[in-house]
Amino acid sequence: MRNSTLCATLAALVLYAASASAHHAFSKTFDPEKQVNLSGTVTKVQWTNPHVITYLDVKDANGKVTNWKIEMGNPASLTKAGWSKDKLKVGQMVTLQGWQAKNGTHFASAEEVTMANGEKLSAASSYDRGAAVPTSGTTTPKPVY
Repeated sequence: MRNSTLCATLAALVLYAASASAHHAFSKTFDPEKQVNLSGTVTKVQWTNPHVITYLDVKDANGKVTNWKIEMGNPASLTKAGWSKDKLKVGQMVTLQGWQAKNGTHFASAEEVTMANGEKLSAASSYDRGAAVPTSGTTTPKPVY
Protein backbone atom coordinates (compact mmCIF):
# COMPACT_ATOMS: atom_id res chain seq x y z
CA MET A 1 0.00 0.00 0.00
CA ARG A 2 2.81 2.37 0.89
CA ASN A 3 4.60 1.81 -2.44
CA SER A 4 1.44 2.47 -4.44
CA THR A 5 0.88 5.77 -2.58
CA LEU A 6 4.47 6.81 -3.24
CA CYS A 7 4.19 5.87 -6.92
CA ALA A 8 0.92 7.80 -7.29
CA THR A 9 2.45 10.86 -5.61
CA LEU A 10 5.52 10.75 -7.86
CA ALA A 11 3.38 10.32 -10.97
CA ALA A 12 1.27 13.34 -9.98
CA LEU A 13 4.39 15.46 -9.44
CA VAL A 14 5.85 14.46 -12.81
CA LEU A 15 2.58 15.30 -14.60
CA TYR A 16 2.31 18.64 -12.79
CA ALA A 17 5.90 19.55 -13.66
CA ALA A 18 5.33 18.67 -17.32
CA SER A 19 2.20 20.81 -17.58
CA ALA A 20 3.80 23.70 -15.69
CA SER A 21 6.83 23.71 -17.97
CA ALA A 22 4.61 23.68 -21.05
CA HIS A 23 3.22 27.07 -20.05
CA HIS A 24 5.55 30.04 -20.22
CA ALA A 25 5.74 33.67 -19.22
CA PHE A 26 5.47 36.25 -22.01
CA SER A 27 8.86 37.74 -21.10
CA LYS A 28 10.63 34.38 -21.45
CA THR A 29 9.45 33.78 -25.01
CA PHE A 30 8.43 37.05 -26.67
CA ASP A 31 10.23 40.37 -27.13
CA PRO A 32 8.14 43.51 -26.50
CA GLU A 33 10.63 45.41 -28.69
CA LYS A 34 9.88 43.18 -31.71
CA GLN A 35 6.39 44.28 -32.64
CA VAL A 36 4.93 42.61 -35.73
CA ASN A 37 2.00 43.40 -37.99
CA LEU A 38 0.98 40.34 -39.98
CA SER A 39 -1.72 39.91 -42.63
CA GLY A 40 -2.45 36.49 -43.99
CA THR A 41 -4.65 33.47 -44.39
CA VAL A 42 -5.58 31.22 -41.47
CA THR A 43 -4.30 27.68 -42.10
CA LYS A 44 -5.06 26.02 -38.75
CA VAL A 45 -6.69 26.84 -35.40
CA GLN A 46 -6.12 24.93 -32.14
CA TRP A 47 -8.74 26.04 -29.57
CA THR A 48 -7.09 24.48 -26.49
CA ASN A 49 -5.57 25.43 -23.14
CA PRO A 50 -3.28 26.96 -22.08
CA HIS A 51 -3.30 29.09 -25.29
CA VAL A 52 -5.29 29.15 -28.49
CA ILE A 53 -2.83 28.71 -31.35
CA THR A 54 -3.50 29.94 -34.88
CA TYR A 55 -1.33 29.34 -37.92
CA LEU A 56 -1.20 32.04 -40.57
CA ASP A 57 0.29 32.03 -44.09
CA VAL A 58 1.89 35.45 -44.55
CA LYS A 59 3.20 36.65 -47.94
CA ASP A 60 6.20 39.00 -47.93
CA ALA A 61 6.96 41.78 -50.44
CA ASN A 62 8.68 39.26 -52.75
CA GLY A 63 5.68 36.91 -52.74
CA LYS A 64 7.33 34.31 -50.48
CA VAL A 65 4.79 32.68 -48.14
CA THR A 66 5.81 31.90 -44.57
CA ASN A 67 3.64 30.06 -42.05
CA TRP A 68 3.54 31.84 -38.67
CA LYS A 69 2.50 30.25 -35.39
CA ILE A 70 0.40 32.75 -33.45
CA GLU A 71 -0.24 32.41 -29.72
CA MET A 72 -3.37 33.98 -28.27
CA GLY A 73 -4.93 33.91 -24.81
CA ASN A 74 -6.72 30.93 -23.31
CA PRO A 75 -10.22 29.99 -24.54
CA ALA A 76 -11.96 31.48 -21.47
CA SER A 77 -10.22 34.87 -21.86
CA LEU A 78 -10.91 34.94 -25.59
CA THR A 79 -14.59 34.14 -25.01
CA LYS A 80 -14.80 37.11 -22.61
CA ALA A 81 -13.20 39.26 -25.32
CA GLY A 82 -15.92 38.33 -27.85
CA TRP A 83 -14.42 35.25 -29.50
CA SER A 84 -16.07 31.90 -30.11
CA LYS A 85 -14.48 28.62 -31.10
CA ASP A 86 -15.71 29.09 -34.68
CA LYS A 87 -14.70 32.77 -35.08
CA LEU A 88 -11.48 31.95 -36.96
CA LYS A 89 -11.84 29.61 -39.90
CA VAL A 90 -9.27 28.05 -42.19
CA GLY A 91 -9.01 30.15 -45.36
CA GLN A 92 -10.07 33.37 -43.64
CA MET A 93 -7.96 36.53 -44.07
CA VAL A 94 -6.93 38.37 -40.88
CA THR A 95 -4.48 41.04 -39.78
CA LEU A 96 -2.87 40.99 -36.37
CA GLN A 97 -0.56 43.00 -34.21
CA GLY A 98 1.68 41.40 -31.64
CA TRP A 99 5.25 40.55 -30.68
CA GLN A 100 7.72 38.16 -32.26
CA ALA A 101 9.52 35.43 -30.36
CA LYS A 102 12.90 36.38 -28.91
CA ASN A 103 14.59 33.64 -30.93
CA GLY A 104 13.51 35.29 -34.21
CA THR A 105 11.41 32.38 -35.45
CA HIS A 106 8.02 32.80 -37.12
CA PHE A 107 6.24 32.63 -33.77
CA ALA A 108 4.35 35.56 -32.27
CA SER A 109 2.05 36.49 -29.41
CA ALA A 110 -0.98 38.36 -30.76
CA GLU A 111 -2.35 41.45 -29.05
CA GLU A 112 -5.18 42.29 -31.44
CA VAL A 113 -6.75 40.60 -34.45
CA THR A 114 -8.61 42.45 -37.20
CA MET A 115 -11.09 40.33 -39.12
CA ALA A 116 -11.67 40.77 -42.88
CA ASN A 117 -14.89 42.71 -42.12
CA GLY A 118 -12.90 45.24 -40.03
CA GLU A 119 -13.97 43.88 -36.63
CA LYS A 120 -11.13 44.22 -34.11
CA LEU A 121 -10.83 41.76 -31.24
CA SER A 122 -8.40 41.50 -28.36
CA ALA A 123 -6.25 38.39 -28.54
CA ALA A 124 -6.20 38.27 -24.71
CA SER A 125 -2.39 38.24 -24.73
CA SER A 126 -0.54 37.42 -21.54
CA TYR A 127 1.53 40.59 -22.07
CA ASP A 128 0.62 43.38 -19.67
CA ARG A 129 1.72 46.72 -21.12
CA GLY A 130 1.87 48.26 -17.63
CA ALA A 131 4.07 45.56 -16.14
CA ALA A 132 7.84 45.64 -16.10
CA VAL A 133 9.26 43.02 -18.42
CA PRO A 134 12.83 42.22 -19.34
CA THR A 135 13.62 43.43 -22.84
CA SER A 136 16.32 42.36 -25.24
CA GLY A 137 19.72 43.82 -24.51
CA THR A 138 18.93 44.82 -20.92
CA THR A 139 19.42 43.16 -17.59
CA THR A 140 16.95 45.33 -15.70
CA PRO A 141 13.24 45.02 -16.49
CA LYS A 142 11.61 48.20 -17.74
CA PRO A 143 7.97 49.05 -18.34
CA VAL A 144 6.84 49.12 -21.97
CA TYR A 145 3.81 51.26 -22.86
